[in-house]
Amino acid sequence: MLNSDVLVLNRSYLPIHVTSVRRAFSLIYQGVARAVDEEYQTFDFEGWSQLARFRDGEAIGTSRGPLLVPRVILLVAFDRVPRRHVRFSRINIFARDNFTCQYCGERRPKLELNLDHVVPRALGGRSTWENVVCSCVECNRRKGGRTPRQAGMKLLRKPVRPRWTPFVNLMLSSVRRHEWKPFLSVVDASYWNTELAE
Repeated sequence: MLNSDVLVLNRSYLPIHVTSVRRAFSLIYQGVARAVDEEYQTFDFEGWSQLARFRDGEAIGTSRGPLLVPRVILLVAFDRVPRRHVRFSRINIFARDNFTCQYCGERRPKLELNLDHVVPRALGGRSTWENVVCSCVECNRRKGGRTPRQAGMKLLRKPVRPRWTPFVNLMLSSVRRHEWKPFLSVVDASYWNTELAE
């Protein structure tokens, strides 16, 4: 439960990230974010902790009683939109590759995936967008420290640097929680794909 997904909104209620319930609780407790309910009301930590008495929903037990699990949080001070620069990160590589092994084509949960260097580091391969792909554990093990050609394997598609944040593309294509829908349906794909001035 603590590792499940929470949508993060900037101060303008635009989606900018997905984080874990554990991190969301931390941000709310620190006063950096507020929990958002299904009626778009926002709550600080104290107010959110009181809600469990009056509402049903997913909750975790604490020494002070049940605490509702937030599915959407609003950052208090962050009002910028995501920059065009795409951060080279595990989740962005998984999102770019649609959580699909780039060798066998099987879509898996993120805990069953890892990253593979197409040209292994031992052979001079670098950790770049163009050399790292999402792969399942079995294919990664089978490929070992070889190139796909040496291992007799073929990439589904050549890895490239994304033009926009894969996270946003993922959000637009699949809403994972019903609580997210109001915040994602207002997002126009052309808005997210437009280049921002520096």
